[in-house]
Amino acid sequence: MRFNKVVLLAACSLFAFSSQAIELNSTNVTEGKTLKNAQLFNQWGCTGENISPELSWNDVPAGTKSFAVTMYDPDAPTGSGWWHWMVVNLPASTQSLPANSGLKGGANLPKGASMVSNDFGFKGFGGGCPPEGAAPHNYQITVYALDVAHLELPENGTAALAGYNIYQHLLGKAVLTAPTNAR
Repeated sequence: MRFNKVVLLAACSLFAFSSQAIELNSTNVTEGKTLKNAQLFNQWGCTGENISPELSWNDVPAGTKSFAVTMYDPDAPTGSGWWHWMVVNLPASTQSLPANSGLKGGANLPKGASMVSNDFGFKGFGGGCPPEGAAPHNYQITVYALDVAHLELPENGTAALAGYNIYQHLLGKAVLTAPTNAR
């Protein structure tokens, strides 16, 4: 039993030091501050503008061949959280996304990038929309540096499958968290 604990601790330590922190910035999302109306959903009783945030990143790990960007709500009352946005296969030369890059269909993404269906059921950005009366939800916007140029995903691949593939190729990541209960 002791051997298994030592192996597990060593493996966890190796993983903890295997990825590098990236610096993630945004002109319209601030760490610890409520999402603005632009980043809120415009359905399901929410009256936002449903525009993905402007993002930029630097301090990219050596060997980065592509990026992925997500917005995830771990507090959604589903048992598995809620994927609001997932972009994969952003070329390694990409170090920013302008506002509204998450336009449904992907017309505002860099060449080669694509989106995975969010939990609203479409490929695009679906803004925050916590249930009425809920405690604030912690929306996590994350950029991931990956060691592959292209994630091979089926056309109808899920966010969970994409997330699994992202973590298999992770070199570094950065997260902005915006707690929101606004509707």
